[in-house]
Amino acid sequence: MINFISSIPWWAWLLLVVVIVAFRDIFLQKAHTISHNFPVVGHFRYWLESIGPEMRQYFVANNREELPFNRIERGWIYASAKKENNYEGFGTDRDIYAHQHIFVKNQMMAYEVPDNHPNHTEKSFVPCAKVIGEFNKRKKPYRPASVINVSAMSFGSLSAAAVEALNRGVGKAGAYHNTGEGGLSPYHKQGGDVVFHFGTGYFGVRATDGNFSMEKMKKLVEENPCIKAIEIKLSQGAKPGKGGVLPGAKITEEIASIRGVEIGKDVLSPATHKAFKNIPELLELIEKIATETGLPVGIKGAIGKLDQWEELADLMLKTGKGPDFITVDGGEGGTGAAPPSFADHVSLPWVYGFSSLYRVFLSRELTDRIVFIGSGKLGFPAKAAMAFAMGVDCINVAREAMMSIGCIQAQVCHTNRCPAGVATQNKWLQNGINVPLKSDRLAQYFSSFKKEFLEITHAAGYEHPCQFHMEDIQVNVDDTDLNRDLRSTYKYQKSEVPFNGMQKLYDCVHLGGK
Repeated sequence: MINFISSIPWWAWLLLVVVIVAFRDIFLQKAHTISHNFPVVGHFRYWLESIGPEMRQYFVANNREELPFNRIERGWIYASAKKENNYEGFGTDRDIYAHQHIFVKNQMMAYEVPDNHPNHTEKSFVPCAKVIGEFNKRKKPYRPASVINVSAMSFGSLSAAAVEALNRGVGKAGAYHNTGEGGLSPYHKQGGDVVFHFGTGYFGVRATDGNFSMEKMKKLVEENPCIKAIEIKLSQGAKPGKGGVLPGAKITEEIASIRGVEIGKDVLSPATHKAFKNIPELLELIEKIATETGLPVGIKGAIGKLDQWEELADLMLKTGKGPDFITVDGGEGGTGAAPPSFADHVSLPWVYGFSSLYRVFLSRELTDRIVFIGSGKLGFPAKAAMAFAMGVDCINVAREAMMSIGCIQAQVCHTNRCPAGVATQNKWLQNGINVPLKSDRLAQYFSSFKKEFLEITHAAGYEHPCQFHMEDIQVNVDDTDLNRDLRSTYKYQKSEVPFNGMQKLYDCVHLGGK
């Protein structure tokens, strides 16, 4: 029998397989018309469709064409992270007359860095000019030692290896790492400062009834001195106003322990919070958390309607209380999986959302009380210059940080099949991440970013990015009004940020104090 089987030629086996597939396509499956009408060969259509994004990415799209990040942008991040040549030659290949193109206006004579300047000692030293929690006199105010930091991405959405690489990297870069709403994992505690972030699921600080637990929050902060601030998520750019479900099949023992949920049982993250139902209750929760933990407390949101933000600002003006920082997320979406209807259409893009929100607080003279954090494709020096000119004090990066540790923009984050091992819980795929190496690359990307950002700042005639004015940046508007500065475009003037020189910041960061 064995001899008979081995004597059958290979083409006969192939023919048998083809016949079986054809029989299945015609008689057994009813889901796919193409496979039924064109048995066997119809499968090539589905295969080609499945690899279409990769084919377009590598062979069809030009260097500036892809979204969300084009090849030039990704290449700059990869080269910066690897400390390779991130320059380009023979001039730009951008259409510099395109809508929303950014121009940074250089000074005739650039800022000259003195010989005794801190940047000679620490080349990428660019701390936040403001102190989070200083105005509200929190017990433990916090000055971020870096103006670029890692945005909210949870363990669960990202792999354990990716989270650990990011945290080790921010430790080396002097930045902070936002946990995302999945709770504080062991992988967040590898040497970097942490901003603890929670949303409607209250993971990590969740009571048995699914509500927020102040006792768990206090215990978490007491046991983890790496936590420097707390962020309440009101909404995120990918899907503002939409909840989510974590399927029970994905809840391992480790994830259940970190998030405070039951193993194997579906967990609902509702669209709205249980701990507060209105703006006064939100403000009350912020103050309670700050009082109980001593830490600065802020909020994160994607911007749409402004009525409740105006109510918050009016209440801050009336009570003298309020969030210590506000993170503004862009409606461009990010690492969170979302329906296209949300990712494409719900909430404003970052530039429109931030400018609308900033005007609310500026008109009430409240901007000095708040540290504004921008989050929405700002991980490039020119975009960061624009953001600082509009009023941000720090920026958070998510997808740019993922790319620095190996993400290739496969856009399959929601499938658990991330080929780079970054956005998956598949152990085999995660094993491809060399944590020490990737942490070095995150740190090097931050270092390259800050170095180039400082160079742009100096070219504009300033010592620190907080000194940018809205007139320093121009954007292309439209065909009839080709080019305007940010002040003319967005109809406000950024308020001045107190700044007494980099040496003063260096002394504060390295010699103690605020």
